[in-house]
Amino acid sequence: MKIIAIGRNYAEHIKELQNERPDEPVVFLKPDTALLKDNSPFYYPDFSKDIHHEVEILLKISKEGKNIDEKFAHKYYDEIGIGIDFTARDLQQRCKEKGLPWEIAKAFNGSAPVSEFVPKGGFDLQNLHFSLQINGVTRQQGNTSLMLFSFDVIVAYVSRFFTLRKGDIIFTGTPKGVSAVQPGDRLEASIEGKKMLDFEVK
Repeated sequence: MKIIAIGRNYAEHIKELQNERPDEPVVFLKPDTALLKDNSPFYYPDFSKDIHHEVEILLKISKEGKNIDEKFAHKYYDEIGIGIDFTARDLQQRCKEKGLPWEIAKAFNGSAPVSEFVPKGGFDLQNLHFSLQINGVTRQQGNTSLMLFSFDVIVAYVSRFFTLRKGDIIFTGTPKGVSAVQPGDRLEASIEGKKMLDFEVK
């Protein structure tokens, strides 16, 4: 199982971080050790002082495929979920300034809390609302209609480089509103108003 993540997929988030708008999906990976399931707490690491939340819709790959045509991409995922792409922003900034890869800022242990997955059939995937509350206050709201690259474009693009296998998870990008978390924070993430993720930072 691998975790594939897409960066810079919402225009307002690109603006807030003053990044360049990409011409094609920005792809990075997280190892399976980043996965945090069952609403387990996230333990704040000692190597960063600036961990940011990034709430994202997740796709779960349902069958193996590579070089998938975009028009068939929807056949390769049948469940969705919600997750947090935790980012050590201070480490990421240092790496970016030196022109270095920034996996240590994105792929560290526990950096990918994920919800349970549910069948995609009950949702309009092109108009899917999702949100993140921290300590009861809404911090991020997104809608998939605002994505630069749709789910199917992402699946087709990623499959050119990596064979997708059953059980792989794709993080599809975060909307604006990212900010730092602190020990003691409670994070709750919802899809269409239904809470699917609820855990604490320790």
